[in-house]
Amino acid sequence: MIDEFHKGLEPAAAPQDGSNLRVLIVRTRWNTPIVDGLVDGAKKAMIDQHNVKPENIVVESVPGAYELPFAAKKLLEVSQIRAAEGANDLMGSVNLLDGLNLNSPTISRPASTTGTQPAAASSGPSKQAFDAVICIGVLIKGSTMHFEYICDAVSQGIMRVGLDSGVPVIFGVLTCLTEEQALVRAGMDKAGKGHNHGLDWGSGAVEMALLKNRSL
Repeated sequence: MIDEFHKGLEPAAAPQDGSNLRVLIVRTRWNTPIVDGLVDGAKKAMIDQHNVKPENIVVESVPGAYELPFAAKKLLEVSQIRAAEGANDLMGSVNLLDGLNLNSPTISRPASTTGTQPAAASSGPSKQAFDAVICIGVLIKGSTMHFEYICDAVSQGIMRVGLDSGVPVIFGVLTCLTEEQALVRAGMDKAGKGHNHGLDWGSGAVEMALLKNRSL
């Protein structure tokens, strides 16, 4: 018999070193205060627990959860194309993502070098394609069926991006019946008894990225 059960993610048996990884976070702007906390949790876990370099975490935003799968898919494609081309800026000058914000708050973009010699390679952010993606959002049920339709579409869409691309895509979307449930799962409840699931998503992204790259 188990004397006491603690729900949550059991840490991996072996250390998960993400120092060579590049991770994309796609987050929504619905329910921003809660999403902000979840994003901070994911970044904290990757940086503090798994040695991911802060400059190799790229954060992009979309309006709502329904847009998460499209953005994750296209941003992954762009990074893979740029990596194959050997471009210095993996997110620069592409038409695949018209309308999306490609100015990551994590990484400073170099100024345009049109009409000048190519800039020398720097020791800044990694130029590799993304090793993992974390999709983060918060859905809270209202008075209509909209909640159920969006939850199902987003779940299926995020799963499909991962399976189709071969890149781990972490499902970081809270699907809650009340605002209080969402606050508890972001570690932001007044009682202080909640847990920030962003921490688990950050660790999960590193573990799955390393699994993808592992030689068996």
